[in-house]
Amino acid sequence: MPRPLDSLTWDNSFARLPESFRQAVRPTPLPNPALIAFNPDAAALIGLSPDQAADPAFVAALNGDRPIPGASPLAAIYAGHQFGVWVSELGDGRAILLGEVVGQGHRRWDIQVKGAGPTRYSRMGDGRAVLRSTIREYLGAEAMYGLGIPTTRSLAIVGSAAPVYRETTETAALLVRLAPTHVRFGSFELFASREMIGELTQLADYVIDLHFPHLLMLPAAQRYVAWYREVIDRTARLMAQWTATGFTHGVMNTDNMSITGLTLDYGPYGWMDNYDRGFIPNHSDNTGRYAFDQQPRIGMWNCARLGEALHELIDEAEAVAALESYRTTFEREMDLLMRAKLGLAMSEAGDVALVGEALAMLHEAGADYTRFFRALSRFMPGNAEELREEIGKSERLDAWLAKYVPRLIRDGSVDAARHERMLRANPKFVLRNWMAQEAITEAQAGKFGLIEDLRVLLKTPFDEHPEAERYAARPPAWAREISLSCSS
Repeated sequence: MPRPLDSLTWDNSFARLPESFRQAVRPTPLPNPALIAFNPDAAALIGLSPDQAADPAFVAALNGDRPIPGASPLAAIYAGHQFGVWVSELGDGRAILLGEVVGQGHRRWDIQVKGAGPTRYSRMGDGRAVLRSTIREYLGAEAMYGLGIPTTRSLAIVGSAAPVYRETTETAALLVRLAPTHVRFGSFELFASREMIGELTQLADYVIDLHFPHLLMLPAAQRYVAWYREVIDRTARLMAQWTATGFTHGVMNTDNMSITGLTLDYGPYGWMDNYDRGFIPNHSDNTGRYAFDQQPRIGMWNCARLGEALHELIDEAEAVAALESYRTTFEREMDLLMRAKLGLAMSEAGDVALVGEALAMLHEAGADYTRFFRALSRFMPGNAEELREEIGKSERLDAWLAKYVPRLIRDGSVDAARHERMLRANPKFVLRNWMAQEAITEAQAGKFGLIEDLRVLLKTPFDEHPEAERYAARPPAWAREISLSCSS
């Protein structure tokens, strides 16, 4: 039965690790906190009663105004490569792990509060998050989950009128998020860089025991490399899923890479509107290091940095061989995903070229990525009018269709069945930046209903939702002016 926060089943395994892994620290309360958003779907994962949304004690507990029985708040230490530059100590500078709850099916969930105030790792920062960035992460994670892509989950937003100073003065907020673990690549990099091999081994054993238990049957000599290979494969699949859905993370630092292959730490992210291989959602990324088309390469680069951190546990030759599997996994996953987007049930040698020509056509036309593939989901040979609305009267579209239609015939395609498959592979809705910005603008004016409306819509992004047609339309002109940075 759903229960209040105080009576959840807490089992704080990370807090039982040595002090070198963490700082015990409680949230610094915000003045006059108020609940801005609450996600009953995420609450169900941990057995939390949905009526907690109406309980002031729930908000007080998340805000740090009172201790939570069974919780063990802490900030974790880690390091990382930020924009390719080594930073020897990072850590949870504005996030505090309240503890771990055992929820549905005996699954473990971290409950972390982001924006909870300074910790030892804040590096002169205030430890706060702003309402703007908190709404973006709350919605971004739930949109990603609706698309079927591994991600953290969003439980709640708590807001306050307290000022926070970024590029401008904004108001503070807390994001309450869930994840099986918040351990990241940088957690291992820190201990390796300090030659703390005991702690490095303990962390690896901890992660394998809780999150890769199927590997425990292997001898230790084989277990670590098998685990590393699985982390690589999960990361490669995640990069393929991001790519296929047109998503760009924006800040793929190694400290933002989940050890379990989740999408972690939504900052200046974006789902593309017009297809642009070089799309950069983060205006702080002056070199385009984390541009859309660079993400697969960076994913592998980050896995290599993790491998270097594990050199005391894994033979170098085995680590290199494991890393080589990244390309194979990524290409295989991309092939599956893109063939599904094209409605192809069987594989042919020319499919990669067919996909490449479609994307080149979108890039040249500046066509909307999501809308094009949704329109393609309804395509009937001999009737390309909806596609022409997306591409324009393009000879290139005719040339591409002249290859695509025979390919469908060779695939044994039956239009009705293909349409049904493609409509489940090509979402009608993604969280476009302008949608998030509308929710932010309304929230800054004290109106919070759109946050929940968008969360519910993006829970089922493949459905038609005729009442929400405006969110499937081409973005408004003002959307081009939205600028995002790491401070968001």
